[in-house]
Amino acid sequence: MDKSVFSTDFPGRLWEISIDGRQNWAFIPSPLPEDWTVPYETWELLAQAREELARLDGIGRNMPNYNLLLRPLQRREALRSSSLEGTYATPEQLLLFEIDPREPKSASDPVSAWQEVWNYNRALELGLQMLTERPISLNLIRAMHQELLAGVRGSQRDPGNFRRSQVHIGSDRRFIPPPPNEVMPCLDSFEKSIHKEKKIDPLIFCFMAHYQFETIHPFLDGNGRVGRLLLSLMIYDQRKLKKPWLYLSAFFDKYKDEYINLLFQVSSQGNWQDWIKFCLRGTIEQSKDSIRRFDELLALHTQYMELLDQSGGNIRFNRLIEHLFESPAITIPQLATMCNISYPTARTDIERLVRLRILMESNIVERPRIYFAPHIVDIAFDD
Repeated sequence: MDKSVFSTDFPGRLWEISIDGRQNWAFIPSPLPEDWTVPYETWELLAQAREELARLDGIGRNMPNYNLLLRPLQRREALRSSSLEGTYATPEQLLLFEIDPREPKSASDPVSAWQEVWNYNRALELGLQMLTERPISLNLIRAMHQELLAGVRGSQRDPGNFRRSQVHIGSDRRFIPPPPNEVMPCLDSFEKSIHKEKKIDPLIFCFMAHYQFETIHPFLDGNGRVGRLLLSLMIYDQRKLKKPWLYLSAFFDKYKDEYINLLFQVSSQGNWQDWIKFCLRGTIEQSKDSIRRFDELLALHTQYMELLDQSGGNIRFNRLIEHLFESPAITIPQLATMCNISYPTARTDIERLVRLRILMESNIVERPRIYFAPHIVDIAFDD
Protein backbone atom coordinates (compact mmCIF):
# COMPACT_ATOMS: atom_id res chain seq x y z
CA MET A 1 0.00 0.00 0.00
CA ASP A 2 1.37 3.40 -0.98
CA LYS A 3 1.96 5.34 2.22
CA SER A 4 2.51 8.60 0.33
CA VAL A 5 -1.16 8.91 -0.75
CA PHE A 6 -2.32 9.33 2.85
CA SER A 7 -2.81 12.93 3.96
CA THR A 8 -1.72 14.28 7.31
CA ASP A 9 -5.22 14.12 8.82
CA PHE A 10 -6.51 10.77 7.57
CA PRO A 11 -8.89 8.99 10.03
CA GLY A 12 -6.63 6.21 11.25
CA ARG A 13 -3.04 5.11 11.51
CA LEU A 14 -0.64 3.11 9.37
CA TRP A 15 1.02 0.05 10.83
CA GLU A 16 4.19 -1.40 9.40
CA ILE A 17 3.88 -5.07 8.42
CA SER A 18 5.83 -7.59 6.38
CA ILE A 19 4.29 -9.41 3.40
CA ASP A 20 6.38 -12.03 1.58
CA GLY A 21 9.42 -10.72 3.42
CA ARG A 22 8.90 -7.15 2.20
CA GLN A 23 7.90 -4.06 4.16
CA ASN A 24 4.36 -2.81 3.70
CA TRP A 25 1.71 -0.83 5.56
CA ALA A 26 -1.69 -1.76 6.91
CA PHE A 27 -4.43 0.77 7.68
CA ILE A 28 -6.11 0.77 11.10
CA PRO A 29 -9.20 3.04 11.15
CA SER A 30 -9.94 5.38 14.03
CA PRO A 31 -13.24 4.80 15.87
CA LEU A 32 -16.24 6.25 14.08
CA PRO A 33 -16.94 9.91 14.96
CA GLU A 34 -19.71 10.74 17.44
CA ASP A 35 -20.47 14.02 15.70
CA TRP A 36 -20.30 15.19 12.10
CA THR A 37 -21.47 18.57 10.85
CA VAL A 38 -23.42 18.27 7.61
CA PRO A 39 -21.90 20.75 5.13
CA TYR A 40 -24.33 23.30 3.69
CA GLU A 41 -24.08 21.87 0.16
CA THR A 42 -25.04 18.40 1.47
CA TRP A 43 -28.19 19.45 3.31
CA GLU A 44 -30.37 19.48 0.18
CA LEU A 45 -29.28 15.95 -0.73
CA LEU A 46 -29.91 14.74 2.81
CA ALA A 47 -33.40 16.29 2.87
CA GLN A 48 -34.26 14.73 -0.50
CA ALA A 49 -32.92 11.33 0.57
CA ARG A 50 -35.00 11.43 3.76
CA GLU A 51 -38.08 12.44 1.75
CA GLU A 52 -37.74 9.69 -0.87
CA LEU A 53 -37.04 7.04 1.76
CA ALA A 54 -40.08 8.20 3.75
CA ARG A 55 -42.22 7.97 0.58
CA LEU A 56 -41.00 4.43 -0.01
CA ASP A 57 -41.67 3.44 3.59
CA GLY A 58 -45.11 5.08 3.46
CA ILE A 59 -46.07 3.05 0.40
CA GLY A 60 -44.87 -0.13 2.07
CA ARG A 61 -46.72 0.61 5.31
CA ASN A 62 -50.05 0.98 3.48
CA MET A 63 -49.81 -2.15 1.36
CA PRO A 64 -52.13 -5.06 2.17
CA ASN A 65 -49.37 -7.45 1.02
CA TYR A 66 -45.93 -5.89 1.61
CA ASN A 67 -44.20 -8.86 -0.04
CA LEU A 68 -45.47 -7.60 -3.38
CA LEU A 69 -42.73 -4.98 -3.10
CA LEU A 70 -40.28 -6.54 -0.65
CA ARG A 71 -39.58 -9.92 -2.29
CA PRO A 72 -38.59 -8.52 -5.71
CA LEU A 73 -36.38 -5.90 -4.04
CA GLN A 74 -34.60 -8.52 -1.97
CA ARG A 75 -34.00 -10.85 -4.92
CA ARG A 76 -32.68 -8.02 -7.05
CA GLU A 77 -30.38 -7.00 -4.21
CA ALA A 78 -29.00 -10.55 -4.00
CA LEU A 79 -28.29 -10.59 -7.73
CA ARG A 80 -26.61 -7.16 -7.85
CA SER A 81 -24.59 -7.52 -4.66
CA SER A 82 -23.29 -10.87 -5.89
CA SER A 83 -22.43 -9.48 -9.33
CA LEU A 84 -20.29 -6.83 -7.61
CA GLU A 85 -18.14 -9.75 -6.41
CA GLY A 86 -18.03 -11.47 -9.81
CA THR A 87 -20.82 -14.00 -9.15
CA TYR A 88 -23.47 -13.92 -11.86
CA ALA A 89 -26.89 -15.51 -12.15
CA THR A 90 -30.02 -14.53 -14.04
CA PRO A 91 -33.31 -13.86 -12.25
CA GLU A 92 -34.71 -17.02 -13.85
CA GLN A 93 -31.81 -19.12 -12.52
CA LEU A 94 -32.28 -17.73 -9.01
CA LEU A 95 -36.03 -18.43 -9.11
CA LEU A 96 -35.38 -21.93 -10.42
CA PHE A 97 -32.95 -22.62 -7.58
CA GLU A 98 -35.51 -21.42 -5.04
CA ILE A 99 -38.01 -23.95 -6.40
CA ASP A 100 -35.48 -26.77 -6.64
CA PRO A 101 -32.36 -26.25 -4.47
CA ARG A 102 -29.55 -28.68 -5.31
CA GLU A 103 -25.93 -29.34 -4.54
CA PRO A 104 -23.41 -28.16 -7.18
CA LYS A 105 -21.63 -31.10 -8.83
CA SER A 106 -18.33 -29.22 -9.03
CA ALA A 107 -16.81 -25.78 -8.50
CA SER A 108 -17.41 -25.01 -12.19
CA ASP A 109 -21.05 -26.10 -12.07
CA PRO A 110 -23.24 -23.02 -12.84
CA VAL A 111 -25.42 -24.12 -9.94
CA SER A 112 -22.62 -22.90 -7.62
CA ALA A 113 -23.33 -19.29 -8.64
CA TRP A 114 -27.08 -19.81 -8.26
CA GLN A 115 -26.57 -21.12 -4.73
CA GLU A 116 -24.29 -18.21 -3.82
CA VAL A 117 -26.97 -15.72 -4.82
CA TRP A 118 -29.64 -17.75 -3.05
CA ASN A 119 -27.48 -17.82 0.11
CA TYR A 120 -27.46 -14.01 0.06
CA ASN A 121 -31.25 -14.02 0.40
CA ARG A 122 -31.04 -16.59 3.19
CA ALA A 123 -28.43 -14.50 5.04
CA LEU A 124 -30.68 -11.44 4.74
CA GLU A 125 -33.68 -13.35 6.10
CA LEU A 126 -31.57 -14.68 8.97
CA GLY A 127 -30.36 -11.18 9.83
CA LEU A 128 -33.93 -9.85 9.83
CA GLN A 129 -35.12 -12.70 12.04
CA MET A 130 -32.29 -12.17 14.53
CA LEU A 131 -32.96 -8.43 14.55
CA THR A 132 -36.46 -9.06 15.93
CA GLU A 133 -34.88 -10.64 19.00
CA ARG A 134 -31.69 -8.60 19.59
CA PRO A 135 -29.95 -5.46 18.33
CA ILE A 136 -27.31 -5.49 15.61
CA SER A 137 -24.22 -7.18 16.99
CA LEU A 138 -21.03 -8.96 16.00
CA ASN A 139 -22.84 -12.27 16.59
CA LEU A 140 -25.52 -11.29 14.08
CA ILE A 141 -22.82 -10.36 11.55
CA ARG A 142 -21.01 -13.67 12.08
CA ALA A 143 -24.27 -15.62 11.67
CA MET A 144 -25.04 -13.88 8.36
CA HIS A 145 -21.51 -14.58 7.13
CA GLN A 146 -21.83 -18.28 7.98
CA GLU A 147 -25.14 -18.49 6.12
CA LEU A 148 -23.74 -16.62 3.13
CA LEU A 149 -20.82 -19.01 2.62
CA ALA A 150 -22.60 -22.27 3.46
CA GLY A 151 -21.71 -24.85 0.82
CA VAL A 152 -20.37 -22.42 -1.80
CA ARG A 153 -17.14 -20.81 -2.98
CA GLY A 154 -15.45 -19.46 0.13
CA SER A 155 -16.89 -22.20 2.37
CA GLN A 156 -13.32 -23.24 3.15
CA ARG A 157 -12.46 -19.73 4.30
CA ASP A 158 -13.66 -20.00 7.90
CA PRO A 159 -17.33 -18.97 7.55
CA GLY A 160 -18.76 -17.32 10.64
CA ASN A 161 -15.36 -16.48 12.12
CA PHE A 162 -13.39 -13.27 12.04
CA ARG A 163 -10.06 -13.54 10.29
CA ARG A 164 -6.84 -14.43 12.01
CA SER A 165 -4.51 -13.69 9.11
CA GLN A 166 -3.56 -10.70 6.97
CA VAL A 167 -5.50 -9.92 3.79
CA HIS A 168 -5.15 -7.27 1.11
CA ILE A 169 -7.45 -5.71 -1.48
CA GLY A 170 -6.43 -5.54 -5.11
CA SER A 171 -3.72 -7.53 -6.89
CA ASP A 172 -1.43 -4.53 -6.41
CA ARG A 173 -2.28 -4.37 -2.68
CA ARG A 174 -3.81 -0.95 -3.17
CA PHE A 175 -5.40 -1.24 0.26
CA ILE A 176 -4.32 -3.40 3.21
CA PRO A 177 -6.84 -3.69 6.09
CA PRO A 178 -5.82 -3.93 9.76
CA PRO A 179 -3.46 -6.73 10.81
CA PRO A 180 -5.20 -9.69 12.46
CA ASN A 181 -4.36 -8.66 16.05
CA GLU A 182 -6.17 -5.34 15.45
CA VAL A 183 -9.35 -6.84 13.96
CA MET A 184 -11.18 -7.53 17.24
CA PRO A 185 -10.34 -4.15 18.85
CA CYS A 186 -11.64 -2.44 15.69
CA LEU A 187 -14.80 -4.58 15.69
CA ASP A 188 -15.46 -3.99 19.40
CA SER A 189 -15.25 -0.24 18.79
CA PHE A 190 -17.48 -0.64 15.71
CA GLU A 191 -20.18 -2.50 17.67
CA LYS A 192 -20.11 0.06 20.51
CA SER A 193 -20.42 2.95 18.07
CA ILE A 194 -23.64 1.47 16.65
CA HIS A 195 -25.33 1.52 20.05
CA LYS A 196 -23.95 4.66 21.72
CA GLU A 197 -25.66 8.05 21.59
CA LYS A 198 -24.32 10.28 18.81
CA LYS A 199 -25.04 13.61 17.17
CA ILE A 200 -25.07 12.28 13.61
CA ASP A 201 -28.08 11.87 11.35
CA PRO A 202 -29.00 8.14 11.45
CA LEU A 203 -28.87 7.74 7.67
CA ILE A 204 -25.45 9.38 7.45
CA PHE A 205 -24.20 7.22 10.31
CA CYS A 206 -25.25 4.07 8.40
CA PHE A 207 -23.05 5.13 5.48
CA MET A 208 -20.16 5.82 7.85
CA ALA A 209 -20.63 2.40 9.43
CA HIS A 210 -20.60 0.75 5.99
CA TYR A 211 -17.25 2.38 5.27
CA GLN A 212 -15.91 1.25 8.65
CA PHE A 213 -16.96 -2.37 8.16
CA GLU A 214 -15.46 -2.61 4.68
CA THR A 215 -12.25 -0.99 5.93
CA ILE A 216 -11.85 -3.40 8.84
CA HIS A 217 -12.50 -6.23 6.35
CA PRO A 218 -13.09 -8.70 9.19
CA PHE A 219 -13.52 -11.92 7.17
CA LEU A 220 -11.30 -13.85 4.80
CA ASP A 221 -14.06 -13.76 2.16
CA GLY A 222 -17.52 -12.27 1.69
CA ASN A 223 -16.82 -8.87 3.28
CA GLY A 224 -18.47 -6.86 0.52
CA ARG A 225 -21.68 -8.86 0.54
CA VAL A 226 -21.95 -8.97 4.34
CA GLY A 227 -21.21 -5.24 4.46
CA ARG A 228 -24.04 -4.47 2.03
CA LEU A 229 -26.41 -6.78 3.92
CA LEU A 230 -25.51 -4.98 7.11
CA LEU A 231 -26.07 -1.59 5.48
CA SER A 232 -29.66 -2.50 4.55
CA LEU A 233 -30.35 -3.85 8.03
CA MET A 234 -28.86 -0.76 9.67
CA ILE A 235 -30.91 1.66 7.55
CA TYR A 236 -34.04 -0.35 8.38
CA ASP A 237 -33.14 -0.34 12.08
CA GLN A 238 -31.72 3.18 12.50
CA ARG A 239 -34.42 4.86 10.39
CA LYS A 240 -37.18 2.77 12.04
CA LEU A 241 -38.69 1.66 8.73
CA LYS A 242 -41.65 -0.70 8.56
CA LYS A 243 -39.57 -3.17 6.51
CA PRO A 244 -36.06 -3.10 4.99
CA TRP A 245 -37.07 -1.46 1.71
CA LEU A 246 -33.78 0.18 0.72
CA TYR A 247 -31.03 -1.78 -1.07
CA LEU A 248 -28.06 0.03 -2.57
CA SER A 249 -26.12 -2.73 -4.34
CA ALA A 250 -27.60 -1.88 -7.75
CA PHE A 251 -26.37 1.70 -7.34
CA PHE A 252 -22.95 0.60 -6.09
CA ASP A 253 -22.69 -1.85 -8.99
CA LYS A 254 -23.66 0.82 -11.51
CA TYR A 255 -20.96 3.16 -10.19
CA LYS A 256 -18.52 0.50 -9.05
CA ASP A 257 -15.31 2.47 -9.66
CA GLU A 258 -16.67 5.52 -7.85
CA TYR A 259 -17.84 3.32 -4.96
CA ILE A 260 -14.38 1.78 -4.52
CA ASN A 261 -12.50 5.06 -4.98
CA LEU A 262 -14.63 6.99 -2.50
CA LEU A 263 -14.22 4.31 0.15
CA PHE A 264 -10.46 4.63 -0.30
CA GLN A 265 -10.62 8.42 -0.19
CA VAL A 266 -12.18 8.31 3.28
CA SER A 267 -9.21 6.26 4.48
CA SER A 268 -6.50 8.20 2.70
CA GLN A 269 -7.89 11.75 2.85
CA GLY A 270 -10.64 11.74 5.46
CA ASN A 271 -13.07 12.63 2.65
CA TRP A 272 -16.34 11.80 4.37
CA GLN A 273 -18.30 14.43 2.45
CA ASP A 274 -17.99 12.95 -1.05
CA TRP A 275 -18.63 9.44 0.25
CA ILE A 276 -21.79 10.54 2.08
CA LYS A 277 -23.04 12.57 -0.90
CA PHE A 278 -22.53 9.50 -3.10
CA CYS A 279 -24.59 7.34 -0.72
CA LEU A 280 -27.32 9.98 -0.45
CA ARG A 281 -27.54 10.04 -4.25
CA GLY A 282 -27.89 6.26 -4.13
CA THR A 283 -30.66 6.49 -1.54
CA ILE A 284 -32.60 8.92 -3.71
CA GLU A 285 -32.09 6.91 -6.90
CA GLN A 286 -32.91 3.52 -5.39
CA SER A 287 -35.93 4.81 -3.46
CA LYS A 288 -37.38 6.32 -6.64
CA ASP A 289 -36.55 3.16 -8.57
CA SER A 290 -38.30 0.95 -6.01
CA ILE A 291 -41.39 3.18 -6.00
CA ARG A 292 -41.51 3.05 -9.81
CA ARG A 293 -41.26 -0.74 -9.81
CA PHE A 294 -43.98 -1.01 -7.21
CA ASP A 295 -46.31 1.25 -9.21
CA GLU A 296 -45.76 -0.89 -12.29
CA LEU A 297 -46.23 -4.14 -10.38
CA LEU A 298 -49.44 -2.84 -8.80
CA ALA A 299 -50.80 -1.79 -12.21
CA LEU A 300 -49.93 -5.20 -13.65
CA HIS A 301 -51.57 -6.91 -10.66
CA THR A 302 -54.79 -4.99 -11.31
CA GLN A 303 -54.59 -5.83 -15.03
CA TYR A 304 -54.17 -9.55 -14.32
CA MET A 305 -57.06 -9.63 -11.87
CA GLU A 306 -59.34 -7.91 -14.41
CA LEU A 307 -58.16 -10.29 -17.15
CA LEU A 308 -58.97 -13.33 -15.02
CA ASP A 309 -62.32 -11.82 -14.05
CA GLN A 310 -63.26 -11.39 -17.68
CA SER A 311 -62.22 -14.95 -18.52
CA GLY A 312 -64.05 -16.56 -15.59
CA GLY A 313 -61.57 -16.54 -12.74
CA ASN A 314 -61.93 -18.15 -9.33
CA ILE A 315 -60.35 -18.00 -5.88
CA ARG A 316 -57.68 -20.51 -6.90
CA PHE A 317 -56.51 -18.30 -9.74
CA ASN A 318 -56.43 -15.30 -7.43
CA ARG A 319 -54.19 -17.25 -5.07
CA LEU A 320 -51.91 -18.24 -7.95
CA ILE A 321 -51.58 -14.62 -9.10
CA GLU A 322 -50.67 -13.52 -5.57
CA HIS A 323 -48.02 -16.23 -5.47
CA LEU A 324 -46.53 -15.16 -8.81
CA PHE A 325 -46.06 -11.57 -7.63
CA GLU A 326 -44.10 -12.86 -4.66
CA SER A 327 -42.26 -15.57 -6.63
CA PRO A 328 -42.78 -15.33 -10.41
CA ALA A 329 -41.94 -18.97 -11.20
CA ILE A 330 -43.94 -22.14 -10.68
CA THR A 331 -44.21 -25.79 -11.69
CA ILE A 332 -47.32 -27.88 -12.18
CA PRO A 333 -46.58 -30.13 -9.15
CA GLN A 334 -45.91 -27.03 -7.04
CA LEU A 335 -49.30 -25.57 -7.96
CA ALA A 336 -51.02 -28.91 -7.29
CA THR A 337 -49.52 -29.03 -3.79
CA MET A 338 -50.13 -25.35 -3.08
CA CYS A 339 -53.83 -25.51 -3.96
CA ASN A 340 -54.44 -29.15 -2.98
CA ILE A 341 -55.64 -30.06 -6.47
CA SER A 342 -54.86 -32.89 -8.87
CA TYR A 343 -51.99 -32.75 -11.34
CA PRO A 344 -54.33 -32.58 -14.40
CA THR A 345 -56.26 -29.68 -12.84
CA ALA A 346 -53.02 -27.84 -12.06
CA ARG A 347 -51.80 -28.42 -15.61
CA THR A 348 -55.07 -27.03 -17.00
CA ASP A 349 -54.71 -23.94 -14.78
CA ILE A 350 -51.13 -23.36 -15.93
CA GLU A 351 -52.07 -23.82 -19.60
CA ARG A 352 -54.84 -21.28 -19.19
CA LEU A 353 -52.42 -18.69 -17.81
CA VAL A 354 -50.04 -19.44 -20.68
CA ARG A 355 -52.85 -18.70 -23.17
CA LEU A 356 -53.55 -15.45 -21.33
CA ARG A 357 -49.80 -14.65 -21.60
CA ILE A 358 -49.46 -14.37 -17.84
CA LEU A 359 -47.13 -17.36 -17.80
CA MET A 360 -44.55 -18.60 -20.28
CA GLU A 361 -42.73 -21.92 -20.34
CA SER A 362 -39.05 -21.50 -19.53
CA ASN A 363 -36.36 -22.37 -22.06
CA ILE A 364 -34.31 -23.76 -19.15
CA VAL A 365 -34.48 -27.52 -19.63
CA GLU A 366 -35.78 -28.90 -16.35
CA ARG A 367 -38.11 -31.58 -15.12
CA PRO A 368 -40.71 -30.74 -14.02
CA ARG A 369 -41.11 -27.90 -16.48
CA ILE A 370 -40.74 -24.38 -15.11
CA TYR A 371 -43.15 -21.57 -15.96
CA PHE A 372 -42.23 -17.91 -15.46
CA ALA A 373 -44.35 -14.77 -15.31
CA PRO A 374 -42.26 -12.75 -17.80
CA HIS A 375 -43.89 -9.36 -17.27
CA ILE A 376 -43.41 -9.60 -13.51
CA VAL A 377 -39.79 -10.69 -13.97
CA ASP A 378 -39.13 -7.77 -16.34
CA ILE A 379 -40.53 -5.17 -13.94
CA ALA A 380 -38.85 -6.65 -10.88
CA PHE A 381 -35.38 -7.25 -12.30
CA ASP A 382 -34.68 -5.25 -15.44
CA ASP A 383 -32.37 -2.24 -15.25
